[in-house]
Amino acid sequence: MPVALGLGLPQMKQYDIGRDVAAVARAAEETGYESLWVFERVLFPEPATQGLYGVPGLPWPDQYRSVADPLITLALAAGATGRARLGTSVLVAPLHVPFQLARSLASLDAASGGRVVAGLGTGWSLDEYAAASVAPFEKRGAVLDELLDVCAAVWGPDPVAYQGELTTVAPSEVGPKPVRPIPVYLPANSPRATRRLIDRADGWMPVAAGADRLAEQWKRVQDLAAERGRERPVGVCARANARYSAQPVGGADRAPFHGNTAQIVEDLVAHAATGVPEILLDLQGTTRDAAELIDVAAEVYVAARAAGV
Repeated sequence: MPVALGLGLPQMKQYDIGRDVAAVARAAEETGYESLWVFERVLFPEPATQGLYGVPGLPWPDQYRSVADPLITLALAAGATGRARLGTSVLVAPLHVPFQLARSLASLDAASGGRVVAGLGTGWSLDEYAAASVAPFEKRGAVLDELLDVCAAVWGPDPVAYQGELTTVAPSEVGPKPVRPIPVYLPANSPRATRRLIDRADGWMPVAAGADRLAEQWKRVQDLAAERGRERPVGVCARANARYSAQPVGGADRAPFHGNTAQIVEDLVAHAATGVPEILLDLQGTTRDAAELIDVAAEVYVAARAAGV
């Protein structure tokens, strides 16, 4: 079967959020994209406590100076579409109060007719953790675990009741409920995170940073699932952070998904061969405006399907 293709929605500083999110979402769905995705950045520290992804000296991209709220962006997309799934890749879970986030995701799922996919992670920015003031960075794994518990409670039948370190819910009716159980996707960047994924989540959200690497990671996840006796399949949506160029990008060391349409499609073909069922293509960082994002996304989709993706 063809790989499902998703598209990242425009959230960065070069876009007009009120106008462009709906336009891109509608065009992507009409083109054939099966899913629409958002990511989360909440601030741009100057000077930053740490480099991008926690790598010393690695600068933050200029587009991160303004990134629209992910759930508001998805709400705008939900109102402009009727079929595409609406995913987060990812929400930095410990930046949110668990009960409030669970309710927001449930409301969005109810409003969109059951189209939400909750991709959750723990992030890396110390400055974002300090600004959110929910919990210290050192407790990020425990906060994610509590959030998963709270979501299961809030999305389940009433009365809802829960007692945790951050959250106390007295027996209550909590609505609206999701249309169906919201799929939860998690990363697997450590042995502990991979066990959490296998034991508690519906799917996995890796970064597509090379077909061989993705294939190795996917095999490890599948092997651990078998070892831990998981019976239901592990869903996958691999994030491809693209850097589009109108001209071909040369050199044997070209990074995956960096180049023109033909090169991006070449990388999609290679990554699809790993067997992952879905790839999210995020083009927004290097397209100049919504018109170019719509055009490039359509070119890539048509060429990818013609190439057998």
